[in-house]
Amino acid sequence: MIEIDIALTRPDGFSLQANFVAPDAGVTALFGRSGAGKTTIIQAVAGVVRPDRGRIIVDGETYFDAARGIDLKIEERRVGYVFQDARLFPHMSVERNLRYGESRSRAPEKRIGFASVVDLLGISHLLARRPHTLSGGERQRVAIGRALLSQPRLLLMDEPLAALDEARKQEILPYLERLRDEMALPIFYVSHSVDEVLRLSDIVVALRDGRQVAYGSVTEVMARPEVLPIIGRFDAGSLLDCVVERHDEVYALSTIAFAGGHLRVPRVDLAVGARLRARVRSRDVALALARPDDTSVSNLLPATITDVRLQEGPYAEIALDLGGSALSAMITRESVERLGLAHGMTVWAMIKGVAVDSRSPDFSAARKPSPQLAPLPGPEKALP
Repeated sequence: MIEIDIALTRPDGFSLQANFVAPDAGVTALFGRSGAGKTTIIQAVAGVVRPDRGRIIVDGETYFDAARGIDLKIEERRVGYVFQDARLFPHMSVERNLRYGESRSRAPEKRIGFASVVDLLGISHLLARRPHTLSGGERQRVAIGRALLSQPRLLLMDEPLAALDEARKQEILPYLERLRDEMALPIFYVSHSVDEVLRLSDIVVALRDGRQVAYGSVTEVMARPEVLPIIGRFDAGSLLDCVVERHDEVYALSTIAFAGGHLRVPRVDLAVGARLRARVRSRDVALALARPDDTSVSNLLPATITDVRLQEGPYAEIALDLGGSALSAMITRESVERLGLAHGMTVWAMIKGVAVDSRSPDFSAARKPSPQLAPLPGPEKALP
């Protein structure tokens, strides 16, 4: 268990308050826009920043407690830190950079071995090379390996993909998934990217202007109205916990089932019965008062309106119940008035797009979620 309950005010006037509990394995995302306080939190955990009050407890050991006068030194905290830029030693080979991480370990025993890290991150062919010969994604994988070999109790990742272009991000994301799935290690992952948070995280702490606005499972938090300003109107959406029901080899499609219905999606490379998560953006949901007969949209679902939220400008968010699962639609306020949409009405939701991305189904065996949290069911696959 990781307990964070801190408050601080920086010399520049920025103030931060955060209070949450993270599980002892898996990814806890600190999500928010630039300046929200995400990095400040992990710097406080690492010992770089000292809170004004509160406490930080990791795996039963108190790292910081203002009331009791406890403030462990950075080197005593056993945290691995991965920065936006890899910060490798340019005069050392990849292997020597990794060995440096080993040499910095204060752990009584080495649970994470050199060979296993090299294999996990796919860097065996890079060991003799110098950092300047590596791509950005390769450098970040080496930096992650160095942090892991320090035998951390907790891995802190501060926007590790922010400096990479889209191609390099897609290169490294599968390795981050393997890290999450195969290492029984708690990870704090700082990001402002909705896609990264949905793809990698189990628990989300949403921050805005130094305040914690939401905390819980990724499915719950990313659907909350108060998180919408952080996500942005055009990236907002819903997550559905699903199971693969069948495959259609003729049309390269799969049918996935969720509480309240089914979705037809591009074929997923999973066995029938595998669990997965589907993301439906609100902008990809249209509404009709009657079931449309002639449409290219294949996902037509009966739904009940549970809320109509008028937004600034031309848009409105419609909250829907699909018979046990929540869905949101973003339409114009003009459409709300024209269709006479109101709480309790039955409508047809036309889902134009479902994002699909695979996630290892084996992580639940290693994860030990806190009973205080709302853990995701497993095994599963994530669809950002």
